[in-house]
Amino acid sequence: MNGIDFGSVLNELQKDLKPYDSPESNFVRMPDKGLGEDFLLNTLSGFAKKESQSWKEGKVSGAVYYGDEPLLSFYEKLYHLVSQTNALHPDVWPSIPKFEREIVSMSSSLMHGDDGVRGAVSSGGTESILLAMKTYRDFFRKKRGITEPEIVLPSTAHPSFLKACEYFSIKPVIVGLDENYRADVAMVKELMSGNTVAIVGSMPNFPFGTFDPIEELAEVAEDKKIGMHVDACLGGFMDPFVRDAGYDFPDFDFSVSGVTSISMDTHKYGYAPKGTSVVLYRNGDYFQNQIYATASWQGGIYFTPTLLGSRPGYPIVAAWAAMLLMGRNGYTQEAKKILDAGDYIKKSIEKIPGLKYIGNPLWVIAISSGEFDPYLVWEAMSKRGWMLNGLSNPAGFHIALTHRHTLEDVKEKFVIDLSGAVDSVKKGSVKASSMAPIYGMASVLPKESTDVFLKSVVEWLYSH
Repeated sequence: MNGIDFGSVLNELQKDLKPYDSPESNFVRMPDKGLGEDFLLNTLSGFAKKESQSWKEGKVSGAVYYGDEPLLSFYEKLYHLVSQTNALHPDVWPSIPKFEREIVSMSSSLMHGDDGVRGAVSSGGTESILLAMKTYRDFFRKKRGITEPEIVLPSTAHPSFLKACEYFSIKPVIVGLDENYRADVAMVKELMSGNTVAIVGSMPNFPFGTFDPIEELAEVAEDKKIGMHVDACLGGFMDPFVRDAGYDFPDFDFSVSGVTSISMDTHKYGYAPKGTSVVLYRNGDYFQNQIYATASWQGGIYFTPTLLGSRPGYPIVAAWAAMLLMGRNGYTQEAKKILDAGDYIKKSIEKIPGLKYIGNPLWVIAISSGEFDPYLVWEAMSKRGWMLNGLSNPAGFHIALTHRHTLEDVKEKFVIDLSGAVDSVKKGSVKASSMAPIYGMASVLPKESTDVFLKSVVEWLYSH
């Protein structure tokens, strides 16, 4: 398929993505007789023991943002108290909307919002982004009669924006990056049209960890009287504390007059369990277009503020509790430790011949090379137990630093292994895995071809 041996790719992925796939251990039919608790708990304990080693050692990029005791035990206690709650029924559990309101209010205060800010808790960053894009589509259809909406977004914007465009019939207009791997403001201005309903910027973006020029983008949005969404899913609970931790940081939130919405994930650097995120709007006029409500159903009045109907109360309660447990001081302390680890890694990369980091990141550090294939370094790091994220255009990989990387000796081990990986590449002792050709294919082939390829891989993943 387009020069890629699909079978060899699946064989390579089998050991990583389907390590437990065997006829003896798969349940493809429900058993006639229920299995015992001991069997189920022992099975899960076995999986957990195997799968927790890498992230507990700090060898995983992102994914687990805290993971320490006694916080995990505390979350287990919370689950016992609220496991049956459902935010769909505020009459039965009126405490859940109280917690949600307070999460929104506390998040708004971090983003310098005023009393007019409205928002909701979603199931994750993707849902927050979907909601914001759906909101802009509906708002400007009503306000200006725009029926063929467009959003302008940098090439580094999260794929959730493209997903929203596909779901909600919005045209994505993708712009390139400047020399610092930030959204190119001049190109944004050039590619806007009368159908543009929103501009997107990231703080930071996922691939390179760089920060889009939000003030400049918001000025354009405000001038055109359109939406300006700041995707702070990855940084919403880091960004507000960067300056307090002693690092420079630009304005990006509701203190910037043109910003009209923000997404920020409580289940990342907010240290809540998966999965919650917060989507905020500058005022209720926008938020009204997120809400679904009907009074004409025979089953009675029905309304949902997010995409979901039933919403488990536990993630909302846990996010609320995490914010109160940490407090501003706790988040600032964690941010400083992570930022200091990032500073250490960047300075170390500068000392490794042939390696470089991309742009001006703080805690999501993308690594590339102009002298040798960075995918080979990525592969060599994986052989040393590191689970990092591959990147394309330019080729490279990144590490998203978390609390796990601030533990004793983790950042030092990363640098030692990175230096060793480079040495092994220079000696020619590293062979590329099947993933490197996939990234190469994605950078040169038409989008449709790579999408079909990836969907085939996903179908394989979810089939027996």
